[in-house]
Amino acid sequence: MQRSAPSPITPCAVHDGRAGNARQALALAHALAPRPAEHVLAPRAPWRWWAPRRAPGDGAAFGTGFAALRMQPPALAIGCGRQAALATRLLRARGSKSVQLLDPRLDTRHWDLVVAPTHDGLRGDNVLATLGSLHPVDDDYLVCAIAAFPTLTALPSPHTVLLVGGPTRHAPLDDAAFESLLERLAAHARAEGGSFSAIASRRTPPGWRAALARVDAALPGLRWRDTGDGANPYAGLLACADRLVCTPDSVNMLSEAAATRAPLFAWAPERLQGRPRQFLDALLASGRARPLDEALAAFPVTPLRETARVAEAVRERLGLANAPMPAKA
Repeated sequence: MQRSAPSPITPCAVHDGRAGNARQALALAHALAPRPAEHVLAPRAPWRWWAPRRAPGDGAAFGTGFAALRMQPPALAIGCGRQAALATRLLRARGSKSVQLLDPRLDTRHWDLVVAPTHDGLRGDNVLATLGSLHPVDDDYLVCAIAAFPTLTALPSPHTVLLVGGPTRHAPLDDAAFESLLERLAAHARAEGGSFSAIASRRTPPGWRAALARVDAALPGLRWRDTGDGANPYAGLLACADRLVCTPDSVNMLSEAAATRAPLFAWAPERLQGRPRQFLDALLASGRARPLDEALAAFPVTPLRETARVAEAVRERLGLANAPMPAKA
């Protein structure tokens, strides 16, 4: 007897509203289906303190909106973060297949699949390990970004783009070294007749944002500190860079930069410590990134596209069909 093919399903991305968690859950959901559902949790005490562990009455852990979702659970729930790990457990108990992103700090048997970075060291039969984090950056994302920021394509080439994070416990970066980095990259762009752009992130300290404003205004390029400088051009800069330079503090930022087709250079990788250092070392060992040097010479690039790989593995492991793409207008 011939088996019928599995039917496409609509996944639901579940997260607590934090940008990093939302971005990862939605990225995987969109890789599985063109129009996934999304549910933003409203964690309530006392259950939010214990998540992802279950406790009496935890059906009320996320308010009436989630209670309604439990009444009609999605076929597939994708969660990211500790609060979402409890939510995906609760939905799985009502019949959903569950995929949890990041280490839930609990036995992985509570979920159908757990997706975690290799540097977290999580192992198990239902664990999918990734090099870095999940994100939406792929060719379609980059093409749409160019269309949204067409003026960036007119900047003189080569266009060097600096992605700026900030000091962290694992990356004790200092102000003087950052100012020296800006001067060095600006001088390089000036010498080769190119352009230099830099963009701050949520983690960038005020002193570093101020340093971006002090870069020579006559040098072509965009130095973006916050929304006071206009719409966030992050996607456009990823798409239009001839080379990318990235501070070493953020696994998410390095992962997204590695998904582009631009050569990637890591600033001060020796300053990075702990588990994030394991990820950066793997990125350097693979040849996808190189330590920042004086030459900034181009090198062959194969984009790192972990989201697509994980989506295919989820389909295979959970027996899901490919969702049909929407017709183009």
